[in-house]
Amino acid sequence: MNKKKLLIKNGMVYDGTGSAGRLADILVEGDRIAQVGEHLPCDGDQVIDAEGYAVTPGFIDIHRHCDIAPFTDPDFGKLELAQGITSAVAGNCGLSPVPTSEMSRQKVYDYIEPVVGRIPRSMAFEDYGAYTEALRRQSLPLNMGFLAGAGAVKSAVKGFSRAPFTGKEMEQAVWFVNEAMEQGAFGMSIGIMYQPECYSTQEDYIELVKPVAKRDGILCTHIRGEGDSLVESVSEVIGIAKASGVRLNISHLKATGISNWNDRIWKAIDKIEEARAQGVEVTADFYPYTGGATTLLSLLPPSVLGEDMQQTVKFMETEAGKRKLKEELRRQHQGWDNMAASIGWERILISSVSRPEHGAYQGRTVKEVSESLGYDSEEDFIAELTVSEEGKVGIIVLSMSMEDVEQIAKLPYTILISDSLYGGGGNPHPRLYGAFPRFLREMVLEKKIMPLEQGIRKMTGLPAQRMKMNKKGILAPGCDADILVFKPEELRDRSDYSCSGKLSEGIAWTVLGGEVTTGRNSGQGRVLEFGKC
Repeated sequence: MNKKKLLIKNGMVYDGTGSAGRLADILVEGDRIAQVGEHLPCDGDQVIDAEGYAVTPGFIDIHRHCDIAPFTDPDFGKLELAQGITSAVAGNCGLSPVPTSEMSRQKVYDYIEPVVGRIPRSMAFEDYGAYTEALRRQSLPLNMGFLAGAGAVKSAVKGFSRAPFTGKEMEQAVWFVNEAMEQGAFGMSIGIMYQPECYSTQEDYIELVKPVAKRDGILCTHIRGEGDSLVESVSEVIGIAKASGVRLNISHLKATGISNWNDRIWKAIDKIEEARAQGVEVTADFYPYTGGATTLLSLLPPSVLGEDMQQTVKFMETEAGKRKLKEELRRQHQGWDNMAASIGWERILISSVSRPEHGAYQGRTVKEVSESLGYDSEEDFIAELTVSEEGKVGIIVLSMSMEDVEQIAKLPYTILISDSLYGGGGNPHPRLYGAFPRFLREMVLEKKIMPLEQGIRKMTGLPAQRMKMNKKGILAPGCDADILVFKPEELRDRSDYSCSGKLSEGIAWTVLGGEVTTGRNSGQGRVLEFGKC
């Protein structure tokens, strides 16, 4: 049977390798690129005249918290494809809805709701086999891969307990990671600052990551601290990589806290480059904003946290809990970054809440809301908000320096990501809608911190290389036909912190699996498996 042909002609082709653009045609046969060259015969079933346009591989977002979105969001794919994302990897920061156990499932769902969104009680993925089977039954609008989340694995085995792994529990945890790799996971993610992972040791991770290292997968790490303890936290994960032999990617590399700007990031980079010089495979990723997004619970010091979210909420209900919170948030802590102290309440925005009566808080700072409601202190407001929302609050922290972000972006081994949260609410972080166009517009075209071909590589060829998606991210014969056609100067993000729900614009044509897609859920995406894409 003859394969359907598509010819994209006369475009300026940026092939994803970092090579300069060149005028060329691309012939697609079926779901693969057949030829790339000049003046190819015009015998396609469909022809796109790309004269005056850039032609690039589809963008690959290796850090997106869209684990549940294919099952719960009927518009999943619309905002992703609008910004050129044709492949995404879920399961990041250790925060994932799979695997789960009856013992801790609802506690996990409640804890990660601000990150991945509300998960129906009827939905349960006890292991990775169940999750991948469910994904394959969905009509996917883009390609999706996943990582094994170490936090989810730990909670499935032992709940949110502070106690160390027993030998038997570690065996079960390693079994889950091994099963994830057998089901096609690209590696494992860890989120050392989150419960229950904050109780894990370096030795725990070295043992847990063995099935990943054995298969040459990747370890993606949300490190323990990104402020005062940044350098030590980078050293910690490099130590895991050295001891286990796993390939390492440091997630959303940054230096938070005003006193750390334009200083501590260089010390962290020195640690990374020292390790790279020693042969340790270390890369990092970044997003093009000075604000990050996380959960309200990440603001609470370990000294006030209960063993799980419900215990924390109960403690915050008491006068003793409120006093303790105020005391602890007004001092520094060894090994834990006090975000409130390091950037101030005026730089922390409420992005999502679950109670309708709190909807007006979204998009406003903690300082602004607490003062408008007449609270004596921001800490009192935070305590009551934690209780009334049962801990399910998303926040945006304006914690970074743009100079630092740009320095990270310039490094030849850093990858662009969005780190998008799907927790809903009226004011999600704008990176959900526009991280990729924003990077090209602001950093590449306006500030010119790198040539366009290098910017394209950070969104295509480099993430594909690190994830070992060997047939993606490059425009070459034999590669998957995931292709974008657009004018770089017309590709724009339209979301900001004050109005974050606007779709990006400027993608003229999107080709996914050899088919031109309209941006709606055409079901052309597929589940990506490590070693098979």
